[in-house]
Amino acid sequence: VQLQASGGGLTQAGGSLRLSCAASAGTFSGTAMAWFRQSPGKEREFVAGVTWSGGFSYYADSVKGRFTVSRDKSNGMMYLRMNRLKPEDTAVYYCAADERNRGSIYNPDRYEYWGQGTLVTVSS
Repeated sequence: VQLQASGGGLTQAGGSLRLSCAASAGTFSGTAMAWFRQSPGKEREFVAGVTWSGGFSYYADSVKGRFTVSRDKSNGMMYLRMNRLKPEDTAVYYCAADERNRGSIYNPDRYEYWGQGTLVTVSS
């Protein structure tokens, strides 16, 4: 599975962006997809995840109520709608996919496929 993340950019605090993650060939039959982010000097952290079959969503506390993760099974796409962005949301955002269902959805070690990352910059 190859993943392609897009939609990053520059916005002001309080603004919105929508990230997209496309699975190769427009199809995905795994168990979950997720978004992680990494800013300079920090470890990669979980942002949001969604189970592929049931569509159950999970969020980091720092983004609850502001971000919404969704997936479209018909075309192998995952989205992250980010509202009320803050400067601390600035990071490279990566999408990840899992086919083995081994481990917590919050744990990056669960995921065997990763996209290339898309940069989100929020100015104050």
